[in-house]
Amino acid sequence: MLYSLPNLLTISRILAIPLIVALFWFKGDAARWATLALFALAGITDYFDGMLARSMGQISNLGRFLDPVADKLLVSALLIMLVWSGDISGLVILPALVILCREILVSGLREFLASIKV
Repeated sequence: MLYSLPNLLTISRILAIPLIVALFWFKGDAARWATLALFALAGITDYFDGMLARSMGQISNLGRFLDPVADKLLVSALLIMLVWSGDISGLVILPALVILCREILVSGLREFLASIKV
């Protein structure tokens, strides 16, 4: 089921991450708006891949695995870029750090629970 539409949407979200990162580092308003638009589009695909998988009966183990990975990579990449660039600093870094730690903790917990078949 690699080539199902829901899986292709999830994979496109992962493939968009390097482009989002590259666009982020270009200077100027146009680059920032393009970064925001691509990030928003990637976020929208998160909704549609799950909805389509359920409605088309194309839920797959690959999709179950890749969807949360794509979400965590996308959010983590953006948070790291915002901190690194100085766009968020001071006390605002704390919520970003909490979100990043939560993403890592949830991933680890899911892997652990899956390994003990819970």
